[in-house]
Amino acid sequence: MPTTPPSLTVRPVEAQDKPQWRAYWAQYQAFYKVTLSEETTEKTWARFFDPAEPVHCAVAADGERILGFVTLVYHRSTWGQNDSCYLEDLYVCPSTRGQQIGKRLIAYVQQQAREKQCDRLYWHTQESNHQAQRLYDWVAEKPGVIEYRMPLGATA
Repeated sequence: MPTTPPSLTVRPVEAQDKPQWRAYWAQYQAFYKVTLSEETTEKTWARFFDPAEPVHCAVAADGERILGFVTLVYHRSTWGQNDSCYLEDLYVCPSTRGQQIGKRLIAYVQQQAREKQCDRLYWHTQESNHQAQRLYDWVAEKPGVIEYRMPLGATA
């Protein structure tokens, strides 16, 4: 089994990461067969740097090279007194999968959620995303929840 690159760091995204993040963001959308508008992508990027926003992004970096990213959103919940942390997006460069980079990104989010004293950390994935589920089954538990969605108009 390949090992994590020894110089790998997980850190908050920085402005200079934008070109690499955008390339992975496009690949992430392609994987899920969605196309988000340029306006949505730019708004998402801007949110990462707005201290008033509950949306954050971190990257796994090996020196200057970004190997993956994770986004998280803090939000209120009726099921707890403190915020919840939703791990919204997780993407690892295909050529580096299997090196525990995804696990390191999840551990980063877990640490952030603990520091913010969140009541829970959770995420979703597609039923067909078996590779990711192997990791998720290793680090977390399945609560048996089924998600339903109702369109509200323009979403991109």
